Amino acid sequence: MAAGRGGGSAEEEVRRSVRRTLANVVTILVCFGLLTAWILLGLYQLEPGQAAVILRFGRYSRTVTEPGLKLHLPPPLESHEIVNIASIEREEFGMRPGETTEPSGEEALEAAVQTSDNNIVNLGFVVQYKVKDAFASRYRVADPRSILRDAAQAAMREVVGRTTIDGVLSEKRGEVESETQEVLQGILDRYETGLDILAVQLQEVQPPGPVRDAFDDVLAAVQDKTRAVNEAEGYANEVLPKARARAAELAAEADAYRKARVAEASGESQRFTALLTEYRKAPDVTRKRLYLETMEAVLPRVEQVIVEPGTVVPWLSIGRNAKGAPPVSSSAPSAAPAPAAPRAGAR
Repeated sequence: MAAGRGGGSAEEEVRRSVRRTLANVVTILVCFGLLTAWILLGLYQLEPGQAAVILRFGRYSRTVTEPGLKLHLPPPLESHEIVNIASIEREEFGMRPGETTEPSGEEALEAAVQTSDNNIVNLGFVVQYKVKDAFASRYRVADPRSILRDAAQAAMREVVGRTTIDGVLSEKRGEVESETQEVLQGILDRYETGLDILAVQLQEVQPPGPVRDAFDDVLAAVQDKTRAVNEAEGYANEVLPKARARAAELAAEADAYRKARVAEASGESQRFTALLTEYRKAPDVTRKRLYLETMEAVLPRVEQVIVEPGTVVPWLSIGRNAKGAPPVSSSAPSAAPAPAAPRAGAR
């Protein structure tokens, strides 16, 4: 009986030991599963163009921008907020494109802007922006979109208020857009909104209805002026190169003529110097030779006549052309005629 009781007691002890072991194993597995599930609460996925703002115990810790599967400490130790930083958003203000009627209500309040010359212009514009600082856009301001709309209108009114109505309507639209973008970006940076302004584009710019026709006439006149100026510049660009080329050609011709005349004068001067040298050596011979050469060059071109007492008979220049030079023969030059008799005279 004692042995039976002792054997039963041992078996019971074994069963209790096994149950305790199983309970411990189950408890450990359950705790491990709960711990794993708790850790997996910090697992998140980032797509391209997204950023995750990580908060540790409610305080900003870091910003993660690399896409992929990410893990942070499970809540409540750390939490995350995903912000789209790649998409380009747009906000429209004032008149919509294509509108020709006078705006009304809130649209009229946004559209009416005063210029520097105390005129009112109705305009519409578009602001394109994206998020550049995920934490600032999510936690620094409560409503970034509302702040953007107010700041955009303030910036546009400031820039247009420094510009005349003619500049806003036509010639300074680009300057108005770039200055407005710069002013708006400065306002948003001071507010720490975390937004980046990509572009400010004017859509519709119109004068008030009662004076719209007059402004259209002025704008048409400005366009006619611009077209006339462009045509004049085109004509000038066509004529001026030709005039410059002609001037260069005339200058080159004048320079060539100058050089030729200078060379000719130099040659004549040298020839005269050479003759003077020869004349000083033999004055009589040189004087006679010069006289004969001169007569030889002059007489063939002079009309000659024979003067008899009471009669004037022209000398027949037989064998000479109209200018008194001997005709040119195809075979050989003809001999020069004998000089006139001493009684022949010249007229």
